[in-house]
Amino acid sequence: MPKIRFIDQNLEIEVPVGMSLLDAARTIDAPEGSACGGVCACSTCHVYIEEGASLLSEASEDEEDILDKAFDVQMSSRLGCQARLLSDGLVTLRITKESLDAFYNEHPDVKRV
Repeated sequence: MPKIRFIDQNLEIEVPVGMSLLDAARTIDAPEGSACGGVCACSTCHVYIEEGASLLSEASEDEEDILDKAFDVQMSSRLGCQARLLSDGLVTLRITKESLDAFYNEHPDVKRV
């Protein structure tokens, strides 16, 4: 089974092939934003892939268009709602400041770590 590690939160989860990074974050309670609900209409689920990018689906034109509007985009940037696991292995990622801020704005009852 594929594994996803949220580096700064020290969280790791095994997930089925086909699951998105955002769904994995929701499953393990990682603080990844999703203001649009995960439909590729905002950039609040923006993450940086540190390792295992080849295990993920390729970015679509729609994803790239949304990333053009995101803050601090890097070569390793992906939208968690669009990046899906294609095979077994380890994907490590960092949730961006933009995504963390969105998550805590969406969940004011959750204490910021």
